[in-house]
Amino acid sequence: MKTDAFALRHIGPRENDLQHMLKTIGAETLDQLIFETIPSDIRLKADLDLDPAMTEYEFANHIQKLGNKNKVFQSYIGLGYNAAIIPAVIQRNVFENPGWYTAYTPYQAEIAQGRLEAILNFQTMVIELTGMEIANASLLDEGTAAAEAMALLFDVRSRDQKKNNVCKFFVSEEILPQTLSVLQTRSTPVGVELVIGNHEDFDFSTDYFGAILQYPGKFGQVHDYADFIAKAAANEIKVAVAADILSLAKLTSPGEMGAAVVLGTTQRFGIPLGYGGPHAAYFATKDEYKRSMPGRIIGVTVDTNGNRALRMALQTREQHIKRDKATSNICTAQVLLSVMAGMYAVYHGPKGLQYIANKVHASTATLANALEKLGLQQTNTAFFDTIVVKADAKKVKAIAEQNEINFYYIDENTVSISLNETTSIADLNKIITVFASAKETQATTIESLSETNHFPASVSRTSTFLEHDVFNKYHSETALMRYIKMLERKDLALNHSMISLGSCTMKLNAASEMLPLSMPQWNNIHPFAPLDQAQGYQEMLAKLEQQLNVITGFAGTTLQPNSGAQGEYAGLMVIRAYHQSRGDHHRNIALIPSSAHGTNPASAAMAGMKVIVTKTLENGNIDVEDLREKAILHAENLSCLMVTYPSTHGVFESAIKEITQLIHDNGGQVYMDGANMNAQVGLTNPATIGADVCHLNLHKTFAIPHGGGGPGVGPICVAPQLVPFLPSNPVIPTGGEHAITAISAAPWGSALVCLISYGYISMLGAEGLKQSTQYAILNANYIKEKLNGHYDTLYSGEMGRAAHEMILECRPFKQKGIEVTDIAKRLMDYGFHAPTVSFPVAGTLMIEPTESENLEELDRFCEAMISIRKEIEASTIEDKNNVLKNSPHTLAMLTTDAWDFPYTREQAAFPLDYIAENKFWPTVRRADDAYGDRNLVCSCAPIEAYMEN
Repeated sequence: MKTDAFALRHIGPRENDLQHMLKTIGAETLDQLIFETIPSDIRLKADLDLDPAMTEYEFANHIQKLGNKNKVFQSYIGLGYNAAIIPAVIQRNVFENPGWYTAYTPYQAEIAQGRLEAILNFQTMVIELTGMEIANASLLDEGTAAAEAMALLFDVRSRDQKKNNVCKFFVSEEILPQTLSVLQTRSTPVGVELVIGNHEDFDFSTDYFGAILQYPGKFGQVHDYADFIAKAAANEIKVAVAADILSLAKLTSPGEMGAAVVLGTTQRFGIPLGYGGPHAAYFATKDEYKRSMPGRIIGVTVDTNGNRALRMALQTREQHIKRDKATSNICTAQVLLSVMAGMYAVYHGPKGLQYIANKVHASTATLANALEKLGLQQTNTAFFDTIVVKADAKKVKAIAEQNEINFYYIDENTVSISLNETTSIADLNKIITVFASAKETQATTIESLSETNHFPASVSRTSTFLEHDVFNKYHSETALMRYIKMLERKDLALNHSMISLGSCTMKLNAASEMLPLSMPQWNNIHPFAPLDQAQGYQEMLAKLEQQLNVITGFAGTTLQPNSGAQGEYAGLMVIRAYHQSRGDHHRNIALIPSSAHGTNPASAAMAGMKVIVTKTLENGNIDVEDLREKAILHAENLSCLMVTYPSTHGVFESAIKEITQLIHDNGGQVYMDGANMNAQVGLTNPATIGADVCHLNLHKTFAIPHGGGGPGVGPICVAPQLVPFLPSNPVIPTGGEHAITAISAAPWGSALVCLISYGYISMLGAEGLKQSTQYAILNANYIKEKLNGHYDTLYSGEMGRAAHEMILECRPFKQKGIEVTDIAKRLMDYGFHAPTVSFPVAGTLMIEPTESENLEELDRFCEAMISIRKEIEASTIEDKNNVLKNSPHTLAMLTTDAWDFPYTREQAAFPLDYIAENKFWPTVRRADDAYGDRNLVCSCAPIEAYMEN
């Protein structure tokens, strides 16, 4: 046994399990299984051209040396990114804890109560600091949150505004440059006209439906926006405000000024800079707009017994309902980061946040006074943490960098300085010395901080916030550590058992891949730091792009999209730009099979395309003749086909090359959804099947953790003709020769977690990657055969094989009174998270075990499913008081004196012997969704606030 081979640790089944598994599925060898699964005409003819696999020890040394090429300067660049102190108790117990980072999106509320409470804390924190009525469970970053605000305000225009096609959106020139770039990307395809200007000169014309302001402005100026917002409201113009969340501990909240939407980033609440991400954006609005709100919202309800329970209240994921009518394709949040930011607020409480904000502001005021004493002009008339100084920028920059300090240089005579919670008096004196040296004068020494506020009373916060108990009782490390552990125990994550979610690829997040994220030389770099200070990052990111090019067979990659849905959108926008470069502005038809992910039509609509749905056959495959008919019919205007491969039904369709050629013959490009890439790597690839662009879910195929619903990373890889159009960034240039504007805020998106995928590929190498795909297909087919005779598989390939996932038919069980949801809830009693429920086919379960699960775990899962099948057989449609309908069973149920059920406690909680060794207890019974919808509460209110009268 080659114990230093990473593949040995990553892949679950042992070598001596292989023959047993192959015998079970009726194959002589792995090669035979792959031959029967993947059409031979799309199989790769050679192994991937990747570097030899590193051992875990070699990778640890390599990443340390590479990290040492990054220079960790004190960065006072600002522009929405600030150094923050990560409380060690949160770093150790959340950020580095697999109980938190390996959990899935909380669709199964009963086994996600801890995560749901942590997100509810985050929502409450946002609502109270912003002064708004409702907040969501986080968004991707501030730039994309601003774009979502614009889309919401466009969607909620008055009837007259829609009738008169009012489409102008005012953008303050104070907006962050990267936010402006994202707004430019998102506005054009949907017909929004951006008008950029000084808010003080705005004429409040009825041609406008909305406006966005920055608070404080990009270079720190604090404005009182109350009058602007009031005048806008009088003219039916709704205003969004992008606000620095820490400043809201001192400044009047935008909600109190009358804002319709407040958004921003929570990065400075204990989240590492990480060269741009991942960070949790926040988004808050008025209650009346909740149905147009993007993303997920956590709400309070009751369970079967009437006890308080949490759930995803408005999992708007509207793309699955409205599809091509959707205004947003958001299907993920930044849950792990929002949990950290929420815990930061819990740990510090309202007084702690005020202390931090006061210290940051006092440091800034003290620095401004000291620089003015040196004879330097400071131009901000009111500020929170950022000042603007008139000085010789070139001279200052040279001296600052000698002292390992970064400022932001607005022009040759202007320097911006943004301070943060890490800034000490010693740091202030170092800054003063830099400017004194540049001015060739004597520096003064600061001994203490100024107490004077440098903003008017009209924007000084007087309202209270964070008064709920949760923000006022866990301020010692012991208390917070126990609170975090209490919540963790309520959640089922991968560190407890397999999470076999189809299309979601919940694979091992290896410790050796995760460790670099805690290294300061990786997580303390500002995304706009000069490139020569980020050489380690530049080498790693370039290498990862090259690795992904090899794996996909494509010519270029951008890592900027920070979710799979963002990757979809980026791919379509690149296709759009390609057509327009050829004068084909009219090409706007996107053909999308009816079986596609709901984000596909939503992304196409956002990219300004018209969606034409094509049929699928009874066996789940694309109806090629219907596709041919529609491709020819729309040939003149055809933009693209969006196709998932293997299909959403878990099958490698043999006609895929015919399909892609058909699109090319009619002038279109082929976008491949990479959700099922875990069945392709090393065996086939998007370029081979004839695609032109694909997105990859690094949080699926390439081992970035799901983190309870985020972070995700969705880079796109493209064919040569699309490389020139890959997206740029306005501060640090990236992308192609004819780059589209930004897709997300940071130049390389969520760069920090790209280390995980870089490690995954580097330690597996070509052979390990291919083996991972082979074993993913093996594990899926093993489950398929073990469950054969108990459950029907809805679709399979031409030789009877599943790809890396399969769909189990559960609809006939309705004859017994059992719904697919009952199976999902009952699995909790067996210690398993349910597979994907009712997607892509209602009333079914979609199972994907991944390659990381060992034979014993696969057998336990199959044993649980077979046991449940027997319970289904014992059920009747008349009898609702059965073990399935009453699941999940909580510890409280099992320990009460009364037991009013026609089965034993042992049947309820311990139906199989293995469960007793590692019992997971759901903490609530079934969450009542209907009750929660009638009594929508999305913050930490006391129980009395949402009880029905």
